[in-house]
Amino acid sequence: MTFLSRLFRPRADPREALRPLWHRTVEIAREPEWYARCGVADTLEGRFDMITAALALVLLRMENDRMLAAQTALLTELFVEDMDGQLRQSGVGDLMVGKKIGRLMETLGGRIGAYRKALGEDGDARIAALASAARRNVTLADEARAEPLADRLLELQARLAATDADRLLEGTMP
Repeated sequence: MTFLSRLFRPRADPREALRPLWHRTVEIAREPEWYARCGVADTLEGRFDMITAALALVLLRMENDRMLAAQTALLTELFVEDMDGQLRQSGVGDLMVGKKIGRLMETLGGRIGAYRKALGEDGDARIAALASAARRNVTLADEARAEPLADRLLELQARLAATDADRLLEGTMP
């Protein structure tokens, strides 16, 4: 192999190692229980809200693991790639995609902060804080209460915490 062929050979995309985790995160967000039992509105907005909620919890789990912390940016890039494709498929023009992605990233960042703060609480204050964060950040169906959603988010957070790093990256969390 010549020097130039080694220099210019295609390199593997490092995001590909996280694609199974991204797919599993989206699968979790699409689970019918979020919408039927937890009161999330089964709308475009509600589904986006659940993707960002699930992704926020996954990213927070990754932040707490030295082996995974550096890879949070790669998982976020997969979110951006997916949202870019979704926006384009829904008819958003090239000139507006960047602005909309910027807003989506601001939304994700705000939600990560809200869930991080809520999960930092202890005992009963944690569920109340998580319900408050969910009420502000998830589109709920008419008259739905945020507490069942907060309970399920805590269950997801516990499952993520119990999953070792390798299984998490494989997307094989329970």
